[in-house]
Amino acid sequence: MNALDSDRLRTERLAVETLYRAFSEKDPDLVDTVLAPDWSDIPLAPGQGPGPEGIKPIIRSLSQAFPDVRIVIHDLIQVPGQIAVRAEISGTHHGELFGIAPTGKQVSFRLHEFHALDGQRVTTTWHMEDWFGLFLQIGQFPAQP
Repeated sequence: MNALDSDRLRTERLAVETLYRAFSEKDPDLVDTVLAPDWSDIPLAPGQGPGPEGIKPIIRSLSQAFPDVRIVIHDLIQVPGQIAVRAEISGTHHGELFGIAPTGKQVSFRLHEFHALDGQRVTTTWHMEDWFGLFLQIGQFPAQP
């Protein structure tokens, strides 16, 4: 691997790690530095808008629901232009989440994500969180619309 490839891998890894830091540090504006302006988040959360601006309310909502939110990356597998992540989100349910009143319960749920990158920024994220497991830990599910 040459120096250019090593630099690209480092830059891409930093972009993905910064995306997770935006949640842990409760700083939605961090995504502006690491998500492409036309970033695709697949699937969008209910009510989520497109691009980096669309994820910011999600970051704020999760931070309010879990003020002590923590994301631990267990595995990160990378090739140029692609990063796979297996991580875990934990925190204490101290704020409303999807209409569920705070329970004070400690929770932990897993997520798996695949990121496509352009050498500097994340262009697409495919993700799956274990919302079912989270709601079981909280002891209730969101009301149906």
